[in-house]
Amino acid sequence: MDPAGELATRLGLPVTDRALLERALIHGSFTNEHPDAPVGSNERLEFLGDAVVSLVVSEALYGRHPDEDEGALTARRAALVSTRALARVAARLGLDQLVVLGQGAERTGERRRASVLAATFEAVVGAIYLDQGFATVRDWLTELLAEELDARTPIASLKSPKSRLQELSYVRWGAPPTYRLVSVAGPDHAKRYVVDVVVGERVLGRGEGGNRRDAETEAAAQAIEVLEAGREDARVAREAVGGPGI
Repeated sequence: MDPAGELATRLGLPVTDRALLERALIHGSFTNEHPDAPVGSNERLEFLGDAVVSLVVSEALYGRHPDEDEGALTARRAALVSTRALARVAARLGLDQLVVLGQGAERTGERRRASVLAATFEAVVGAIYLDQGFATVRDWLTELLAEELDARTPIASLKSPKSRLQELSYVRWGAPPTYRLVSVAGPDHAKRYVVDVVVGERVLGRGEGGNRRDAETEAAAQAIEVLEAGREDARVAREAVGGPGI
């Protein structure tokens, strides 16, 4: 399988520099295991793509929601460029099938991790920007995200996962969630943070990101899914109020 060639086909763009697409698909775990590989990791492209995505989404929201103030636009942008939202877009493009991982990361299921998918998508955006220029990447992105950009989702439902989890936690247990740093790994320019979120004395989510904030956000989103699906152990509530465990 030729991941870069397959990606070029899926993008539907006249790609001129295939090497950029190849690099966009190389996860840091692969280069860690293969330090002599001719193609480096996608971390620098991810850095560039993050800025491009933010600018394109900001410009599109500004034009499509003329009656909304800065706060509303900021909430919409935060929802659209969140790790989980970008991971869903990455999955639509099939990046979960194309990203190149190290064997260790493959074994631990990193291919399905939201932070890996979102970072790969941002790297792809960075590659398109360098290869095609801003006008092309803007048109491609706004078409890809058209449904999300046009959505009239109520602002209240666009609250960040951390804000929503705090509200849920107070309602159910009368106390806020706490976030525990599990690990920090990687070089200074590309650290990966892993954070657990504890709700009612039980770990209900784990997140990973390029900074602690993103890792906490992913952990909170996982915890919300658990709580809203009713999968948390009943012991959580009992322990939270000092009652006996099950």
